Amino acid sequence: MSATMVVRGLAAGHGERVLFSGLDLTVSPGDVIGLVGANGAGKSTLLRMLAGLDRPEEGEIRLSPATATVGYLPQEPDRRPGETVMEFLARRTGVARAQRDLDSTAQALAEQAPGADDAYSLALERWLALGGADLDERAEAVGLPVALDQPMTSLSGGQAARAGLASLLLSRYDLFLLDEPTNDLDLDGLDRLESFVKGLRPGTVVVSHDREFLARTVTDVLELDLAQQRVHLFGGGYQAYLEEREVARRHVRERYEEYAETRAELEGRARKQRAWMEKGVKNARRKMSDNDKIGRNARVETTEKQAAKARQTERLLERLEEVEEPRKEWELRMEIAVAPRSGAVVATLRGAVVRRGGFTLGPVDLEIGWAERVAITGANGSGKTTLLGALLGRVPLDEGHASLGSGVVVGEVDQARGLFEGEEALLDAFTAHAGLAPGEARTLLAKFGLRAHHVLRPATTLSPGERTRAALALLQARGVNLLVLDEPTNHLDLPAIEQLESALAGYPGTLLLVTHDRRMLEAVSVGRRLVVDQGRVSDSR
Repeated sequence: MSATMVVRGLAAGHGERVLFSGLDLTVSPGDVIGLVGANGAGKSTLLRMLAGLDRPEEGEIRLSPATATVGYLPQEPDRRPGETVMEFLARRTGVARAQRDLDSTAQALAEQAPGADDAYSLALERWLALGGADLDERAEAVGLPVALDQPMTSLSGGQAARAGLASLLLSRYDLFLLDEPTNDLDLDGLDRLESFVKGLRPGTVVVSHDREFLARTVTDVLELDLAQQRVHLFGGGYQAYLEEREVARRHVRERYEEYAETRAELEGRARKQRAWMEKGVKNARRKMSDNDKIGRNARVETTEKQAAKARQTERLLERLEEVEEPRKEWELRMEIAVAPRSGAVVATLRGAVVRRGGFTLGPVDLEIGWAERVAITGANGSGKTTLLGALLGRVPLDEGHASLGSGVVVGEVDQARGLFEGEEALLDAFTAHAGLAPGEARTLLAKFGLRAHHVLRPATTLSPGERTRAALALLQARGVNLLVLDEPTNHLDLPAIEQLESALAGYPGTLLLVTHDRRMLEAVSVGRRLVVDQGRVSDSR
């Protein structure tokens, strides 16, 4: 079914803090609208409102037809205890709920309840539209690398990402709302996701910080400008958005500078005219006894002229249309603190084997030298994160030997952002890991956009992007000489990604980088690549 979503005058905020207001949007069949903005600008909040999960403070959201189905896929697959992969797919595609509705209306029909015929017909129609009739067969054919009866909680981050992608590929909603669907996907998964999104007939709103994905898929860009507290819709795709935004910002700045220059000039003129007028009045009074009537009249006339000019200038100031100064956009300025260099050999694996269930990594023989910059690539579930854990001594080996070199100081941003997931306040968790006094920790976190309303909250309540910023702040708090980044761009906004790339360019220590961000792989200079394929590691220098 073709469906259209119309949004008018939408507003949202956190307490007294306004996120956005006056938001108008129409999502028509075939539209792919990229939703961009800084972390904390309200992108996920907006998606939840469009999905009907949260209520807006103002405005309305209408679907045409009203019976259209809306599929919302959140940032992180919510892995529920006891839920199998198949049950997860049924829930995310909407089939599980449609099945429950179908069962309850069938029961009502059997009991000959009033209106049961119509209710059953609607439930059946929705179940069929969502693909309930052949979901099992399609799930078998979607190409998941895990068994459908496997518990979701047993999957790695990459495997969970592939399950999330499968749930999207199997979905038959009338409108899609996708929150960071590229997170943790390998290159094959990204290709499949791009093909799916570009081939969609229903309208789609997608939040993503993957620049290449946005460039390849979106037809329009909706920007939530947190600094200006404004909403802008740009047509023509992602590259057109970047160019048009730059022109628009330059024009706003030029318009304000022109206004400020004109106002300063008028205010300066008004001050001079008032000074001349006051001087003329004093002269006229001092020479009032002068019998020269002509001279006295001339001084009075000159004073009156200056007063008239001053009034005219003041009227010009009053009529001058005020132009609000553009708010300065907050920018992350990131550095990576560097510890003294380690020994020549940073990390070593000799005949290393790790077994987990039916998966085996290795045997691996590997040596990482000082100041090497290594990219680690491979499909989801191939063993990249396990390899990192083995190198760092965090994952016990079933066979072989692992060691870190002398003087190695590890700084890590792990895939799960595990340092900041507990109930402890962010400030307490950060000071414990960083070894800073609370005041110093507050100052540093504020530089990463984590301010007073963030630092006293339980770390687990922070958004994924905020937890990632905290992990990056930790790299600046303490010196490191082995930097390990596992999918560091997940959940980061675009300016922060660019700052991270800039910081990596000037980092002199050893770098191990796992990422599927295609533009980051191009931007960050690496001299060596490790390719992990089904537990086997090949080395390309």
